[in-house]
Parts: sequence; structure tokens; C-alpha cells
Amino acid sequence: MIMCPFWLHMNETCRGHMQFQDLKLIEPLLRAVRAEGYTEPTPIQAQAIPHVLAGKDLIGCAQTGTGKTAAFALPILQRLMGASSGRPKGTIRVLVLSPTRELAAQIGDSFTAYGRGTGLRSIVIYGGVGQQPQVDAVRRGADILVATPGRLLDLMNQGVVHLNQIEVFVLDEADRMLDMGFIHDVRRVIKALPTRRQTLLFSATMPQDIQDLADRILINPMRVEVTPQATTVDKVDQSVFFVDKQNKRALLEHLLGDKAIRRALVFTRTKHGANKLVQQLDRAHIQAEAIHGNKSQTARERALANFKSGKTRVLVATDIAARGIDVEDVTHVINYDLPNEPESYVHRIGRTARAGASGTAYSFCDAEERKYLQDIEKLIRLRVPPVAEHPYAEVYSGPAVAPSKPARSPRPANARYTPAPQANKSPRRRNRSRRPGDSSSRSQYSNQD
Repeated sequence: MIMCPFWLHMNETCRGHMQFQDLKLIEPLLRAVRAEGYTEPTPIQAQAIPHVLAGKDLIGCAQTGTGKTAAFALPILQRLMGASSGRPKGTIRVLVLSPTRELAAQIGDSFTAYGRGTGLRSIVIYGGVGQQPQVDAVRRGADILVATPGRLLDLMNQGVVHLNQIEVFVLDEADRMLDMGFIHDVRRVIKALPTRRQTLLFSATMPQDIQDLADRILINPMRVEVTPQATTVDKVDQSVFFVDKQNKRALLEHLLGDKAIRRALVFTRTKHGANKLVQQLDRAHIQAEAIHGNKSQTARERALANFKSGKTRVLVATDIAARGIDVEDVTHVINYDLPNEPESYVHRIGRTARAGASGTAYSFCDAEERKYLQDIEKLIRLRVPPVAEHPYAEVYSGPAVAPSKPARSPRPANARYTPAPQANKSPRRRNRSRRPGDSSSRSQYSNQD
């Protein structure tokens, strides 16, 4: 059973005026942090960094956009610099496991940026591209390896990557690993690691399967929770538009007529739906691009770069591909299709209101999706207020609507929860996990890693 000798729960007001130098980081790392424009650590950085520096196992419960990458990258770099492993130069000493290519690439960029004055080398490996350049990079040697599960296992099976010298293992976005069916691949990777190591697990939510995994792989971990599990970002104004499925596209075009929507991330449930929506928006003279697993890595990187630069105003994404998208000043997240996993809603709207900014989340809900909305509201313990006045409002018979003020924070403990109206027949929800040996667990997402 997991033992948590210390429980930490912080919100933004707890940070005070702590500076990075108060965390006892060495000067090369402080220079790198200043070069990136940061002076004050985020709550998870302030709480996690001292424990990681002390070599303790750690569970970090934190939503996307909270600065958790630096929370493990900075202390890992410092520990590697301060400890002589006695191992040959170029031996992989740190493994960071990530669910998607985009997130892996961004973690790799962070290690490069923060470690520029340390002499430490990091490499990133993921699927969807030719493996030979990655094989060559591994053979040249590196201290830190950032990888997605599929490509890592491929190179392990080929005898290219060896994990027997790992000192620190980071499992990032663990709940997303579960959602994407990678949990069995993760267990295979863990079996190849030394028993004696430091393990850090980060997850926005803590479903039972992830808690069970943590019980097995962490030893007396510290636990840092910077926001209550499965709550939504406080600075996101949330609202739901009830609309017929056939009118969703027209509603989206209507909303995008508002110039206040400067940079919008639109979520669809399927890759085909993302492509189709981009084509429809293009016909309406709205610049949009899609990012999903069927796109080549080059196309995905180009779409993301255009979105970051402002050349593309609208990025249409699936949940899987959007993991790892870290773009500042996303003014709006629009759930064109509601997710059938309520935790995905938390991840989605966390793409706006990053780094202390405010943001807006719109959700479109047709008759078949009302069960999904109810599940979301149960998870976040809030009623998402509906927008009654819009040109494509769906008329339905149900409870009175909630107040028009968008939800910002968890309801009071004594507040009464009123579920969203349900359609007569609701779509079935897919299973959250797959059995070992289920071929669909790899084939469905094989192009993601």
C-alpha cells in the first residue's frame, strides 16, 4: 500500500513571493530560468523541486499548464550534475516517458533550454518518423532520454536502448497513458528498469488504475497536489451551447465571427471529423488546420508552428494529438464534440488560461451528448451554465437552466448538484483500460507514438 508521509496542497495564493533562487538551484540553472523569462516558481515547482532534489519519490497531481515539466527537469539536471555515477559517459541515466510525440518534443526542448549550461545531453525518440536518426542519436550517447512507449519498446527489442542504468524515471501524464491504452506498454518498460531508482509520477487526475500503478512503483512518495483532482482551471469561463448536431458547424462559424476569439483550439472526437471541419471552415474563409495521429510529424509540427505564430487562427485537434500542445494566449477552447471521457474535458479546457491568464471554454452539446455532459459535471462538481440565446439553440424539455454566470471554481460543500438533462438514449462509453494482449490497444494508437 502506498505510504504518503507528507501531503501538500497548494493554490495560487500560497506561492507568495518565492523566487527560484530560494529553491537552492545552482547558478547555471538559475541563468537558464531567467533566460526563459521566469522569476517566480509556480506552486508545483515550489513544492516539488525540493523533494526531487532530495532524491525522494513523488506523485504530482497537477493539471496541464501548471509548469510541471520544469518541476522535474530542473532538479533532475541539478542531481545529475552533482552526482558522479561512475558510469561511462553517454550512459542513459534518466528516462522520461510521455504519451504523445508533441509532449515528448516539448519536454525535450525544456531539458535542452534549462540544461544549456550544464554539459548534459538529452535526446527524444518517438514514432511516426524514421527511426535511424534516433538510433544514431542514442548510439552517440545521452544522459536523458525522453520517449513515447511504442518507439521506446521497439528500440529496446532491437537492442538499441538499454535501461539498466536508469537512476531517475519520470512517468508524465500517467492518466493519459491509461486513456490511450498504453498502460501495459508502460508496465513492460518499468520491468526493464533497475529496482533502485527515483520515480516521479505526474498526472492531472488519479483514476484507480493509476493509483494502483503508483502503489507498485513508488516507495514512500511525497505527494504534491496543486489543485484538487478533476477540477477545472479557476480562470476559465465555461459555458455550454445546446445545439442540434447538424447545426454545430454553423454555430462554430457564427462564434468565430467574434474577433475576440484570437486563437481557438477546437476539439473533435475523430480524425475524420477534424479533417472535415477544417475543410468546411476553409470554405467559409476561416483559416484553420488540423492536428491528429494520421498527420505526418512534419505536418503536425507545421500546423502547430502556424498556430503558435498566429498565422493560423483555429487549430482543430483530437484529444490524443492535443496532448503536449503548449501554446500561450489560447483565448478559447471549443469542444465541438464533447469527450466521452469526462477527464478529457479537464485536459481540454486546461489549454487556455495558462500561466495565470484567463480564458474561455465553449462546449457544443447535442441530444446524444447530454450523458457526457452529465458525467463531466459530476466529475468537476459544477454545473456548466448553458447559453440560451444563440441562433441555433436547441429546444428541449428539461430542468431549468443554471444561472448565466460561467463556472469558475468548485461548488461549496453544501451546494446541491443538479445534473444536466439527459437524452432518452445515450451513447455507450468506451472502456478506460484494455486487457493485456488486446491487439487493439496498440493498433488503434500505433501512429501516436
